[in-house]
Amino acid sequence: MNLDAIDRKLLNYLQEDCKQTNKELSSKLNLSVTAVYERIKKLERAGVVKQYVSILNKEKVDRGFVVFCQIKLVQHAKEFLTKFEKEVTKLDEVLECFHVSGDYDYLLKVIVKDMPHFRSFMVTKLTTLKHIGSTHTSFTISEVKNTTAIPLQL
Repeated sequence: MNLDAIDRKLLNYLQEDCKQTNKELSSKLNLSVTAVYERIKKLERAGVVKQYVSILNKEKVDRGFVVFCQIKLVQHAKEFLTKFEKEVTKLDEVLECFHVSGDYDYLLKVIVKDMPHFRSFMVTKLTTLKHIGSTHTSFTISEVKNTTAIPLQL
């Protein structure tokens, strides 16, 4: 989809705060409320806007321990990849999973309460998945940058 400058501005505002009213957005964009509404609907129908979510404070909900796990499968056979991907998507602690290039096959972002909870997750869930050859884990020390906003140049 071709995004014009107004679409880009609108998307930036929505990424900043999607609870803004169409009236507030219309004021910022110098458009009518109806025009803003129609643009948002067009972007949603085109799949540019996938969903609206609330971003929680990890510490306030007892999920402040963020871990990155690199996973190497025993083989790169399609059935192994498919099976692993199907199983890992069922794990609530896994926020993100990427099939990556390099020494490992997958990179997982895992969020739990603390180290004992991570150990439990590893022992009872992650390492029980079939076809995992090895894992490498990194624990976060501090969060330097975390955003969900995709930069859109105007």
